[in-house]
Amino acid sequence: MRPVYMIGGGLTPFKKSHVDLDFRALVKMAFDAAREDLPGLTLEMIDGSVASYFSDFFARQTMAGIMAHDYLGLCPKPSRRVEGGGATGGLCFQSAWEAVSSGRMELCLAFGFETMSHVNTWKGNEFIALASDTNFDYPVGGFYTGYYAMMVQRHMYEFGTTPEQMALVSIKNHANAQFNTFAQSPKILTVEEIRNSKMVATPLTMFDICTMSDGAAVALIASETMAERLCSNPIKITGLGTGTDTMRMSDRPRGKVPLLPHEDASAYKNLSYPGVHSCRGGRMAAKEAYKMAGIQNPTEDLDFVELHDAYTSSEIQTYEDLGLCKYGEGGLFVASGAPFLLGIDYGLNLPKCGDMVVNPSGGLLACGHPIGATGLMQAVVAFWQLQGCISKKMGSDKLQVKDAKRGLIHSHAGTGTYITVSVLEVT
Repeated sequence: MRPVYMIGGGLTPFKKSHVDLDFRALVKMAFDAAREDLPGLTLEMIDGSVASYFSDFFARQTMAGIMAHDYLGLCPKPSRRVEGGGATGGLCFQSAWEAVSSGRMELCLAFGFETMSHVNTWKGNEFIALASDTNFDYPVGGFYTGYYAMMVQRHMYEFGTTPEQMALVSIKNHANAQFNTFAQSPKILTVEEIRNSKMVATPLTMFDICTMSDGAAVALIASETMAERLCSNPIKITGLGTGTDTMRMSDRPRGKVPLLPHEDASAYKNLSYPGVHSCRGGRMAAKEAYKMAGIQNPTEDLDFVELHDAYTSSEIQTYEDLGLCKYGEGGLFVASGAPFLLGIDYGLNLPKCGDMVVNPSGGLLACGHPIGATGLMQAVVAFWQLQGCISKKMGSDKLQVKDAKRGLIHSHAGTGTYITVSVLEVT
């Protein structure tokens, strides 16, 4: 494998609806935004693309990826689509890395989109529920908020996690989004407002759940030679990991916790793992990425994390899967203030504010979740963080993590069925 870099990225605003733009125009908007920082880039330099979108039903179009590839002027160059539920964007990012790392391409465009506004929320949830076992879960009324409500109920039972701790995640991410011009739902919230909002599936309320969205994102992935040619400040991709688990949670066997380098088995000797309270695929993805990137302790070796917070509860679960805290301590971790940004008034007492910043962008909860674009949005925001250009891109430096040198992005599908972890860093 050879060194691989991210040299550019672009986003559209994530919105409830882009009524005047179809998926091709959204991808073109994001691509044009990425090109603004790369004046020497021509279409001839791009060797191919990888397309990321979750559902043909949302796009109302099969083979939408090749249509967007053509719209960008890239035919007849190679392209392919990847799909893996909510992890589609993360898988796309890693597929582009593989194309360059293998030597097949010098420069690969990863693009992702979703246009979810063509249908109402009920129909959208039906489309999303098709990413469960349609012979087992779906026919009996299974839908994802219900699955995650069950998972966090078990987390609460096993570890004492509280709905109020979950509400802190929502407060953090919605407040961060005030300073993200691409975010769909910036808000100032209180614990009381979150807990008193409409209950969807106990204990998850409306403000515990991300929203459907329209949007697109692109990332340009390059070899070292091409990065030096086109970009004055390329960011190296140093670690990748992918984990999986069974579609049906009831099929997941119990076993030992896969330990990260900074952990000791004695901490988990009485833990039934993974149960439905934890995501074994997330732990495996982190373990693989950390080994590749040389990370010994993520709380010391990472400056920020952009993770897949489709629910407040899943952010808490993911703290643990990534080893930011021990299993069972995710609720205490957010209550400590560690994942909050310094310099933002959250209206909370946060004794360890800024120790390990998580979702400075606002995450899925506040940015929105146009599924095929989400994992690539995380990559773009991480890229901007590491370039130190958040103020330039978002009009405010409030979300800039000071002196950030290494960041992690995490993409998640199903109930932990596909999970990707990628590490980017300044070199």
